[in-house]
Amino acid sequence: MRPSAGYRTAVVVLACSLTLLASACGGNDQSSASSGSGDDGRKIELTIATFNEFGYSDLYREYEAAHPNVKITERRGATVDVHIKNLDDNLAAGSGMADIEAMEVSWIYKYLAKADKFVDLRQYGADDLKSRWLDWKVAGATTGDGRIIGYGTDIGPMAMCYRKDLFAKAGLPTDRAEVAKLFPDWASYFSYGRKFKREVPNSAWYDSATVTWDAMRNQLIQAYYSNQDRYLGAENERLRRTWNQVIAGTEEGLSARLPAWTDAWTKGFRTDAFATIACPGWLLGVIQDNAGSFGKGKWDVADVFPGGGGNWGGSYLTVPTQSANPEEAAKLAAWLTAPEQQIKVFKKVGSFPSTTDAYDSPQVKSQVNPYFNNAPVGKIFINRAQNVILKQHKGPRDGEINQVFSEALQRVEEGKQSPAAAWKQALRDSDKAANVRKTG
Repeated sequence: MRPSAGYRTAVVVLACSLTLLASACGGNDQSSASSGSGDDGRKIELTIATFNEFGYSDLYREYEAAHPNVKITERRGATVDVHIKNLDDNLAAGSGMADIEAMEVSWIYKYLAKADKFVDLRQYGADDLKSRWLDWKVAGATTGDGRIIGYGTDIGPMAMCYRKDLFAKAGLPTDRAEVAKLFPDWASYFSYGRKFKREVPNSAWYDSATVTWDAMRNQLIQAYYSNQDRYLGAENERLRRTWNQVIAGTEEGLSARLPAWTDAWTKGFRTDAFATIACPGWLLGVIQDNAGSFGKGKWDVADVFPGGGGNWGGSYLTVPTQSANPEEAAKLAAWLTAPEQQIKVFKKVGSFPSTTDAYDSPQVKSQVNPYFNNAPVGKIFINRAQNVILKQHKGPRDGEINQVFSEALQRVEEGKQSPAAAWKQALRDSDKAANVRKTG
């Protein structure tokens, strides 16, 4: 699943959500229309609340055909912000949640702190199933005391997309295997960016500070929180050094200062606005849609990401304790996230699987992308996924805090605030975000 509208809010000044699809899910819907177990032949109606495009419509019909007593209804939020607000309202009210609630990776940490409101899937066999997924994917939905509240859907392993023609103009390698050797870490990435800027002064190195910030920040062992959920703020020197690196890039002209998902950003793909972009697998489709015939053959993707692995995007399926049919809901969630179904979703909408067995499938590992010079994207993103190591602990308000810092960076890029003033305001605002409704 592509990243949340919460992330887009951070990089787009609360403009609109990542993908506008369908209508908002209603907060007053009942979580389940039947209390029957199915053993007596009565229909079980299971609701699943999602956002964006999970690619499940065909799978619902397939599951219903194999389970004639089950009827599945999807409630799709127009944006992930709508979805999360609806979820929070129903969680507080004690009723109205779907039998299965999708959780975007940037927000599930908020609900790990409320794990008692969600079914511990171990009671329905999660311990036997967890070897399906990459270790770091399972860890993202596991509490400190071992409860598993979500089954992993897709992931967004990061590679580096780049413009071959602009690299050639700057005297840089253009072959993707050679490009992969250029960026072992962020220092080298920025260094080549400065070289590029000297040779191609009318183009930027990357699209925006906020996207680069998020990629770098997510690789820190600790960013906003300690492992004990204590907000770190100004005491985290590594976070400040990362901020300084990103700010330096903006001041040196390496950023095109194009907030992601804005009209200016989408148009930038059809010009020579920037030469590289941090690139999860799902972004390939975004680039192709935006760049069109202008970018065909110019864009490529290299099997590398500075500093090792990185992930942008992905979700989980959870079962709230409000569900009248938690066992049936858990069965459906397990089936939807099984390797076989993840492969089907990958073929349909391009969401990259989080289950390791899917990586042995010829349908995944043999995938190539003609638009990106026949790049072997299946092999590239399998390798990128296996390079991700979940080191960073994310606290309960990680998403809100990251919005604060991303908005601060955008104010700098727009010339509305100095870097020093933006940093100070980010610390003040993030402290408020971290400490609001601590027990809520």
